[in-house]
Amino acid sequence: MKMKFISIAMISGLVLLPLCGYAQYKQDSKTDGTPLSVTPKDTSAPVVITLDQALQIALSENTSVKVADKEIERTGYAKKGTYASLLPQVDLSGAFQRTIKKQVMYMDFDLSSLTGGSTGTGTGTGTGSSPSSSTSSKSGFEIGRWNTYSAGVAASMPLVNAQLWKSIEIAGKNVELSIEKARSSRLDMVTQVKQSFFGVLLAKEALNTYKEVYDNAADNFEQTKKKYNAQKASELEFTRAKSTVANAIPNVYNAESSVALALWQLKAVMGVDLDQNIDIAGSLSDYSGHMFYDIHQNDSISLDYNSTMRQLAIQADQLAQTVTMQRYAYLPTLAATFSYSMNSMNNDFKFSEYQWTPYSYAALSLSIPVFSGGKRYNNVRQAQAQYDELQLQAVNTERQLKIAIRQYLNTMETKMKSYASAQDAIETARKAYSIAQKSYEVGRSTITELNDAQLALTQARLAQSQAIYEFVVAKANLEQTLGQDFIGQEGKTDLNGSYK
Repeated sequence: MKMKFISIAMISGLVLLPLCGYAQYKQDSKTDGTPLSVTPKDTSAPVVITLDQALQIALSENTSVKVADKEIERTGYAKKGTYASLLPQVDLSGAFQRTIKKQVMYMDFDLSSLTGGSTGTGTGTGTGSSPSSSTSSKSGFEIGRWNTYSAGVAASMPLVNAQLWKSIEIAGKNVELSIEKARSSRLDMVTQVKQSFFGVLLAKEALNTYKEVYDNAADNFEQTKKKYNAQKASELEFTRAKSTVANAIPNVYNAESSVALALWQLKAVMGVDLDQNIDIAGSLSDYSGHMFYDIHQNDSISLDYNSTMRQLAIQADQLAQTVTMQRYAYLPTLAATFSYSMNSMNNDFKFSEYQWTPYSYAALSLSIPVFSGGKRYNNVRQAQAQYDELQLQAVNTERQLKIAIRQYLNTMETKMKSYASAQDAIETARKAYSIAQKSYEVGRSTITELNDAQLALTQARLAQSQAIYEFVVAKANLEQTLGQDFIGQEGKTDLNGSYK
């Protein structure tokens, strides 16, 4: 989500003053020309940081950066887990079984032959079967023992599994994708820190401008008061001069509040405590030198390092491999298994007298897919549809990014012209104000004309600051879109790389 930053509209008085705040203004300041003093809430010396230092702090403290790094760690573990599927899976097992009711076995021959049964009596030929033997055959007999123990080890290992091999390649792409997402988080964080930093500078420029307006209004009021006491100025001029001072006071406090708000926003983006006393170094004019270069030198800009496009390319590669993996479902698989176990059956719990019987085997398992009701075929078509969908998204994303780049370049070019125009306006307005002030001192102009000259000078100074701010913000957005930060050799991602 893009963060909202300080604008001239907010600085110029959109923050309404509560009634208690207005009472405090009247207590802290006067409308009789006394210089306005702004008492800071924190009297301790602030820690002054530069833009580079702010970026360094954010890289180590920003929450989104830490979350992205944890995601890289998670996908790395997932990749290692996928590699484990190639190794033998060994399991130990043990079991105890207590028989509640034994099974009964029935035989289709005379059980008397097994027990040495009697033969028939008399002189008849053939042997007879006793009734008791016939009855025993029909009732059956119980088999097994009451207690059964088993313990063993089993191992299995895939020998030929094309789908498994391809899934390991896809897992590697997941790690690559998470690294690129971490770079995207860093690029976004750098842009947010730059915009917040420039927002503080803009608020400070506005504060200095409104303080100067107040100082000029206070000086003019002192002159008008002297003229009024000497009966050389009307009561109307005296009242207007006094109201001008009173109207300048809220603007100073609003601008000071905007500076505090902008600093809080910068601290939040950096990931530091909001109560920490931090100030920034420099001014917007320090960045005005960045505005004088040929915009058209970027006509051949490339999106090769754009993080969004690189993520889409990785995802496209993943889906292409997914299509291949689904096709591998038609191929046979071969696996090897081994098992060794020891078993014992007893009717008592005399463990020292138990007899243990070993049992083991080794086997090869061949699985040949024949029919699945069209499941494999539809899986391939589904993966192919996802791949085609991503290709369309990539084309549209590239088009939108190119539009954004042209918009940023157009904004930068417009603000360059606005800055040059504002510079001329400031020189003219400053000269006009000087003339109006001298004319007012000798009584050849009115306080209204002096106020108009002051207003023109204020608007020109704010317009110049706004032009610089909007230029550097557009430039920061352009740098994020081009994605040339955190890139190492051969165009590979380097999360510990430098930023511009």
